[in-house]
Amino acid sequence: MRRPSAFARHRLTLIALAAILAYAVFVHYIWGWSTIFAEWHAVGYGTVALAIGLLVSTYFVRAWRLYDYFPRQTGGRFIELFHLAQVHNLLNIMLPFRSGETSFPLLMRTEFGVPLLHGTSALLVMRFLDLHALLAAGGLGLVLEAENKLWPALSWLAFLLAPIPAYLVKGPVLRLLKPKLKGKLGRILEGIEDGLPATLGGLLRAWVVTVINWGVKVMVFAWALGLMGVEPLAASFGGALGGELSSVLPFHAPAGVGTYPAGIVAGALALGAPAGKAAVELLGKAAVNMHLIIMLAALIGAAVSLMLNGLRKLAAGR
Repeated sequence: MRRPSAFARHRLTLIALAAILAYAVFVHYIWGWSTIFAEWHAVGYGTVALAIGLLVSTYFVRAWRLYDYFPRQTGGRFIELFHLAQVHNLLNIMLPFRSGETSFPLLMRTEFGVPLLHGTSALLVMRFLDLHALLAAGGLGLVLEAENKLWPALSWLAFLLAPIPAYLVKGPVLRLLKPKLKGKLGRILEGIEDGLPATLGGLLRAWVVTVINWGVKVMVFAWALGLMGVEPLAASFGGALGGELSSVLPFHAPAGVGTYPAGIVAGALALGAPAGKAAVELLGKAAVNMHLIIMLAALIGAAVSLMLNGLRKLAAGR
């Protein structure tokens, strides 16, 4: 068989690099990169570093969620799992249309011996928890802005707790499906069940860690957008929610170029940001800056994982 051409082998990487280059040219043409970085100076480099540090800390929280979710396979190997999580995160960011997600079950099978269906099912559960926690964190901005907070707060709390009753119906649903699915479909159902949390306690731990992770992340985003002039408070939360939703949904562009800042702008406008020309221009610059902060945090997280993994190997070799 003929070996694929170099372009065919690296087409996704080339597409990502072309998108990033086009994005850089577009930003320079519209605002100029000096204007963008002037925002960092105005906010304060120490504040930007603090925001990046808080975002990097959430990567450890997400890795612990995996560590707790797969205790039998990952016990005593947290650093290796943290490294795997950062590789998966970078692939997810850089590859278009969420194609980087497929790397997770493959990496878990290669590094920790987790069956593909088990890893895929677990990934789906975690992504549902991510989406739920992200919406809950974004909804907190609406609660804080509401004049009469009682009913919005109760509605928000009911939504926040929704995964618990959803998990409790898992058993009856599976018992209903198992007699009807035989052969290959039955084995697939078993694999899916294997990837679900075995106990309510396991779900609660994953859920609490997910809420903490996204709560910190969205509040950092909203805080940073607020420092860049995005207001009111609900609009800052809306921008944070819009940007992260753009990275969760299937139309995510390579490295989030274009789609991530557009998500921030759309979310902020939807939750009350002024729609005048000057306000939208300010919002656009803040969105680009927030995207750069996200990218830097992801790269620093990957670098930290490489350093820790290298130290682990060095210690193991002694």
